[in-house]
Amino acid sequence: MSPQPDESQRIDSFEEFWPHYVRAHSSKGSRRLHFIGTSAAMALVAGGVLTRRLWPVLLAPVVGYGCAWIGHFFVEGNVPATFGHPLWSLKGDLVMWKKILDGTMDAEVERHRTAAEPGESPEANVAADPTVN
Repeated sequence: MSPQPDESQRIDSFEEFWPHYVRAHSSKGSRRLHFIGTSAAMALVAGGVLTRRLWPVLLAPVVGYGCAWIGHFFVEGNVPATFGHPLWSLKGDLVMWKKILDGTMDAEVERHRTAAEPGESPEANVAADPTVN
């Protein structure tokens, strides 16, 4: 079972995408790999800009996505959301990075895991979270 939206489910906003993104990152190991990859990618971009060198900037997505995809394919056992929603996935990575940094991502995963129980809409919990908008 994949936490990705199925073909019949149209997603029109990041707020609708976020619950799917969170459930696709339910493993703490996968979230750690994402955090490492996103941090390294940001450091490479910053280093490239500061030194006026192009190669660190070009290497940033390889490192960032490489770590994330290892998390998806080998830890979570699912397909990265990048393939279907690349911009929302990038925003999701950054929101998740911040939530890991401030210590709120574990609670976010649990909130969406609980909201995904039968009969309840996971999207209903998104409006209460100002960091998603």
